[in-house]
Amino acid sequence: MVDSLPLVAASLDALRRGQADSGGFIAGPNFPTYRYVWLRDGSFCAHALDRFAEPERAAAFHHFVARALLRDPRRVERAIDAALVGGEPRLMLPTRFAIDGTEEPNSDIAWPNFQLDGYGAWLWVLADHVNRGGELTGELRQAADLVARYLRAAGHLPCFDCWEEYGDKQHTATIAAVLAGLSAARELLSGDPVPDWPLSIVDGSLVKFSGSTQVDGSLLSVALPFGVLSTRDRVMATTVRRIEAELVGPGGGVRRYLGDTYYGGGDWVLLTAWLGWYRAACGDLAGARQARSWIEAAATPDGQLPEQLTGAPQQPDMVQPWIDKWGPVATPLLWSHAMYLILTDVLRRAS
Repeated sequence: MVDSLPLVAASLDALRRGQADSGGFIAGPNFPTYRYVWLRDGSFCAHALDRFAEPERAAAFHHFVARALLRDPRRVERAIDAALVGGEPRLMLPTRFAIDGTEEPNSDIAWPNFQLDGYGAWLWVLADHVNRGGELTGELRQAADLVARYLRAAGHLPCFDCWEEYGDKQHTATIAAVLAGLSAARELLSGDPVPDWPLSIVDGSLVKFSGSTQVDGSLLSVALPFGVLSTRDRVMATTVRRIEAELVGPGGGVRRYLGDTYYGGGDWVLLTAWLGWYRAACGDLAGARQARSWIEAAATPDGQLPEQLTGAPQQPDMVQPWIDKWGPVATPLLWSHAMYLILTDVLRRAS
């Protein structure tokens, strides 16, 4: 177990070391499969650094995204046109980029790349960055306008979720990220009204995707940070009660969803931090600190946070096959460190 102060320092160091000269955050520096820059992961890394008074690094990430998109604006326009007629996945914008900001050739064939939540998250985090005093440069404004137009055209389409699964579904957490991003873009750019796309609700609870009855840990994002529902909303409260009842493992960590087999479907650090964030926002500081303590116990002796723990997996027989395929669980995962920092900041402000 690593105490709070050393793990804060280690987490900040992990984000700094994981940020390339281009400004992009490498999702898993020691995990070859994750040596790319995901918009989703990177946005939360930038948000964490803004919270810890490193706006220059956050700005560097935002400009990385802008340069990647403005490298070929016609590429974005073609994606917008394709979305308007149904959204051929091969023509949609990628959710991850190489470290230099280029797209992977034919990456949509090798690995699911049509994901919309990262673009919504980026717009939300960019608006938050500007609200904290960051500069909305002409480059950032141009890129934000392109992304907002893309999301208005594509935001309702089936795509892969934040776990890069179920590409034929409309995912509730993705819709929330898109709506939040468009709301942020309207604030930044005085843009068009936000679409009235519904969230999927079954028996008073948000569900993983349209047609499902399951909850998913990513649904926490609907309230925090995206604010599509408030933390006090009855549907949100019912959803979180289900997450706590169905997805919290025996040690207190949060799983992605029931039936998950990725590295056995263990407890995820970033989701545990997310649940702590929600608890703190609801005034349950003891529950939030409990989540933070669980994360600190999950850190390696040198302060690295993994993607997930495999000590109490849902599917024990699926741990080794993934290790054989891709190696040990990604450690560090920068998104894990970012969410720990966000939770820590929330708790220090609540104290």
